Amino acid sequence: QVQLVESGGGSVQAGGSLRLSCAASGSIFSINDMGWYRQGPGKQRELVAIITSGGSTNYADSVKGRFTISRDNAKNTVYLQMNSLKPEDTAVYSCYSDVRRDARQIYYRSWGLGTQVTVSS
Repeated sequence: QVQLVESGGGSVQAGGSLRLSCAASGSIFSINDMGWYRQGPGKQRELVAIITSGGSTNYADSVKGRFTISRDNAKNTVYLQMNSLKPEDTAVYSCYSDVRRDARQIYYRSWGLGTQVTVSS
C-alpha cells in the first residue's frame, strides 16, 4: 500500500556531494521514523542515518560531520545530503519509513528499492 522511491544517486569524484531523496506515497496516516541504509560490495548493511517525526537525528560514526538527514513531512519525503564523499561511501542506498496506515497504533516498515552511489578516487 505504501511505495518509497529514491532518487539522486549517481557517480561523483571523491570530495564531491550528492543529495538523495526518498518520497513515500500510498495509504499513509502518518510516518514515525525515516532513515537510510547502505550496503557496499563485500560490506554488511549499515544504518546510515535516522530522523524521527519530530526532527531528531542520529548518524553512523562513518558519516558524522559529512552527511545530513532531513525530512519534509508535508511531502512525506526524507533527504540525505552527502558531502565530502569518499570511495568508501560507494554503496546502494535504501530509504525506509515506519508508516501508520490508519489511526491504530500499528507501524509498518516500508522500503525503497535503492539507488546506486559511486565515488571514484
